[in-house]
Amino acid sequence: MASRRRLFLFDVDGTLTAPRAIITNKMLDFMKDLSKKTTIGIVGGSDEVKIVEQLDGHTELATYLFSENGLVAKKGDKLIGKTSIVEKIGNEKLQDFINFCLSYMSEMKLPCKRGTFVEFRNGMINICPVGRACSVEERKEFFEYDKVHKLREEFVKVLLNKFPDLGMKYSIGGQISFDCFPIGWDKTFCLQYIEKEFDEIYFYGDKTYVDGNDYEIFHDPRIEGRTVTGPDNTITQVTADLQRLGILVFSI
Repeated sequence: MASRRRLFLFDVDGTLTAPRAIITNKMLDFMKDLSKKTTIGIVGGSDEVKIVEQLDGHTELATYLFSENGLVAKKGDKLIGKTSIVEKIGNEKLQDFINFCLSYMSEMKLPCKRGTFVEFRNGMINICPVGRACSVEERKEFFEYDKVHKLREEFVKVLLNKFPDLGMKYSIGGQISFDCFPIGWDKTFCLQYIEKEFDEIYFYGDKTYVDGNDYEIFHDPRIEGRTVTGPDNTITQVTADLQRLGILVFSI
């Protein structure tokens, strides 16, 4: 009997790394060993530059690299797909949307504000009330503030009410921002490139709750999903799956 074709697919922030942090040597060694035993894919909401930065340049870890939820898709060094939000929504509607977001954020009173409140990516728009130029400590400060005041959740509600016909989905991920993209352009978007190539796809992500940016792919019937609580827990859960599948486990 032919062996099952398996893909182990990973989120980045909170799964392979701490939020916006560089991959640790421990995780790097683990992933290098894992790549010898199965095919690896990585899917993140950030653009390719940021994902590669967090992987410390080790793109060889994964056969498939899906940045911006798979709107930019690579297999090895080959670009296999690229989709643009401008083509989908149109410049005029996007400008109205961005202008409203900037106006709304200008009225927010936060512990601090820095720069880059709107980041335009190929397939999505990232909205960040504190500004992506904030320091690590300022990021943590905003995250704790947002836990109490639910600023991002309320912002999303306002956008849903203001732009009901724009066809946008809003996904709160990481500590300081949320992504805006056309409905259906969540992380399940990447599955079109791999669903016919593999018999089993295991996904590991931390934000699998409602409105989290791993929610849709975690619950997709094509996926066997795992909720992780951080990089160390990712290693624990992958190791458990390898044992269950009868694949030789390595020690870290």
